Amino acid sequence: MNELPAPPAPPHNRVTVIGAGPAGLMAAEVLATAGLAVTVHDHMPSVGRKFLMAGRGGLNLTHGEPLELLLTRYRPAAPPLIEAVRGFPPAALIAWCEGLGVPTFAGSSARIFPTSLKSSPLLRAWLQRLAGLGVELRSRSCWIGWGPAGEPLFEGEQAAEAPAATVLALGGASWPRLGSDGHWPALLPGIRTAPWAPANMGFTVAWSDHFRDRHQGTPLKRIGLRFGAIAVRGEAMVTRTGLEGGALYALSAPLREAIAAQGSTRIELDLRPDLSEAIVAERLASRPRSESLANGLRKALALPPVAIGLVQEALRSDAAGVPPARLIKALPLRLTGTAGIERAISSAGGLAWSEVDDRLMLTARPGVFACGEMLDWEAPTGGYLLQGCFSTGVAAARGTLAWLAEQAGRS
Repeated sequence: MNELPAPPAPPHNRVTVIGAGPAGLMAAEVLATAGLAVTVHDHMPSVGRKFLMAGRGGLNLTHGEPLELLLTRYRPAAPPLIEAVRGFPPAALIAWCEGLGVPTFAGSSARIFPTSLKSSPLLRAWLQRLAGLGVELRSRSCWIGWGPAGEPLFEGEQAAEAPAATVLALGGASWPRLGSDGHWPALLPGIRTAPWAPANMGFTVAWSDHFRDRHQGTPLKRIGLRFGAIAVRGEAMVTRTGLEGGALYALSAPLREAIAAQGSTRIELDLRPDLSEAIVAERLASRPRSESLANGLRKALALPPVAIGLVQEALRSDAAGVPPARLIKALPLRLTGTAGIERAISSAGGLAWSEVDDRLMLTARPGVFACGEMLDWEAPTGGYLLQGCFSTGVAAARGTLAWLAEQAGRS
């Protein structure tokens, strides 16, 4: 596999990987390519369930923007995370994917996808490669803690001799039905973790009954969104309880933090980001006086019914008296809370960076490494999440190999 190291295997060559998502499987591949005997355990009946779910809407593997810009998407910008992405950047991930016989393409927004837009062909090819490398996959194998010699224990299985190293890829806490239930901190007593929080999630809004019943499930396309000094463009979806979608996901972390601190927060929607406020005002001023506002918004600005409904909703609340052109360009919307973590695309929180060294090894447990969403980082959608998982999987495996080589040199 291009970009991945293959140093000689150390004498004691059994490594256990716990978690069969993208991070765990990538760590397993790097380790097996280096000649180690790798066993991957996962408590679900099959591997990669969240990875397969990610492919239902088109598998966004990574992003084609310049690397230095891409690195700014991760928070916190912990040095081991940034170095992991530098060490296995988007170009390496694309080469790896195409090396599996799965070609990729760049979308109009520089997002990178497999040409099939699905995750299942990629996962099938990947599992075939892992099988060829001798990687053993054990499903329905639930990790329950550590034995007296530091060996990982699995429910209903006889304890085995401690492996040379263990890689934890235990996932976050979003979409628990797919396997990442966020319960693993209890199995690492004394290890500091940050509380779980939803990321890339929806937000609640106190819609009127009329607006909610008429517009729930309707998309808001090609809008702008502003929060403080931050402005993004994208799309959103009106839900029964609020809003969700890419425009909000891009700001999910600062919005979540503002709501936690203040109880609610306000954003502004730009319903026609392609037009200046002066042009919007000019078009509205030219409409016949006898024409209703709704008809004027539809004819003069080509606003869809859901956008017109938002303007009317604002005029019935604290935006009464605000000129319509101003509302079109900066419609105030109060977010009252976050949607639940169980439906969030990803999660924030997890294993604190202070608990691992620059090789992603737990300082309190030498020989145990961590990768993927279980680490305390978050990023917006757009390929950054999977890139972070793949990169930290490679970094944890490389850290494992370096540590094993050190141990072999001391023996």
